[in-house]
Amino acid sequence: MIINFTYPSIEKQGVVVQQTFTAIIKFDAGVWIGWVEEVPGVNCQEMTRAALIESLREALAEMLELNRREATQAAGEGFEELSIAV
Repeated sequence: MIINFTYPSIEKQGVVVQQTFTAIIKFDAGVWIGWVEEVPGVNCQEMTRAALIESLREALAEMLELNRREATQAAGEGFEELSIAV
């Protein structure tokens, strides 16, 4: 089963950006398991579908924040942030 969900809007350079991600979920061996297609490492396992979706949202938000923090720290000073659409 594929579920699309939207990450909360963020504002960058005066432009509001809303990101949508795709979760692949399934019920297997008595538990719900799921992955976010676009972000490696975001996967969860829960007893209910609703709990799985909430856990995936939380894990995605944490991973995106971690990636942003690591990228800005690695860039040091004088960097520029750009919004890129695919």
